[in-house]
Amino acid sequence: MSVSQDTSARAADPGCGDKRRLQKTKTPGVFKRVDGKGRTIGYVCVFRSAGRQRKRHARTYEEAKRIKRESETDRDRGELQERTTIGLLRYVDEWVERYRGQGRRGFRESTREEYRRLIRAYAHRHFPRKLKLVDVSTYALARYMDWLADESEQGRRLGDRTIANAVIPLRAALATAKREGLIRHNPAQGLAMPQREQLPEQEVKVFSRDQLAALLAMAPERHSALFELLAATGLRISEAIGLQRLHLQLDQSDPEVCVRRAIVRDRIVPPKSRYGNREVRLPAPLTAKLRAHLAAQADQDSTALAFPSEAGGPLDPGNLRRRVLKPLAEEAGAPGRARWRSALVAWRRRPRRSR
Repeated sequence: MSVSQDTSARAADPGCGDKRRLQKTKTPGVFKRVDGKGRTIGYVCVFRSAGRQRKRHARTYEEAKRIKRESETDRDRGELQERTTIGLLRYVDEWVERYRGQGRRGFRESTREEYRRLIRAYAHRHFPRKLKLVDVSTYALARYMDWLADESEQGRRLGDRTIANAVIPLRAALATAKREGLIRHNPAQGLAMPQREQLPEQEVKVFSRDQLAALLAMAPERHSALFELLAATGLRISEAIGLQRLHLQLDQSDPEVCVRRAIVRDRIVPPKSRYGNREVRLPAPLTAKLRAHLAAQADQDSTALAFPSEAGGPLDPGNLRRRVLKPLAEEAGAPGRARWRSALVAWRRRPRRSR
């Protein structure tokens, strides 16, 4: 049976079988698809490669002619690529589990976990599961970004950084698909952020001297040394809760804290860059308080956490902010999310070059 014949032998009786047919056009090898009522529902281009008949579908006549022309050119050059049938979402889910990164530092497991979250939260909500990897276009990705920027769709305004982060896993996955020969072009190349009206910049909320002093005075005894360390050094909470006793160098002439790691989402991770490894000097009053804090923890070796939870494991930064820091900040009259790294704090962060 030729491709121009009815594709269903069961279409004789009204209401039965598949009424779609292929009709010849002016271009050899390009056929129009029509339904039972004679309405055009698409186009098909047909060509031969390696002794086999191959079909590719298109929405318009011009697109079908272009696909046929490009396919035959690629065939003659020996560059014809079989169209993979794998779906976009299936490929991205598989990719994120095996990706190893492109840089010398490799790929952090914490980043993999964040990629998984972004894919589930956004890509799976937007793209249909039947969308094939080879059918992803720059237009489709641009509409994805428009969807992310649509406040009515998201129920809130996503920040520009959140939108950019949501697209990063797709960009990386499509780049991998191109390297692996599954697609000829990466549709994410040249993709631009949607232009939106910028909200007025909000003033950075920081602790004043009085607010910080009040907060430290009201801090629970078990967290007092930790909070003073945060105020004095400007360490991130994730860095402070990851400190081991050996990182607090308190008995040398210039006491200091050595930052070598952080705890992020229950994972121990190294600093993001070589500048994250640093030593920060400690003022004398804080040094004395840290000595007393460590002395109160009996029978601990040098690798034990300096600021453990009551159960002996790492503190949960979310719980610490929500249950302890936020109520204390409100009681001290400070913004709930005020920053420790304020120019108004009494102590100054003085990092030294790592030895």
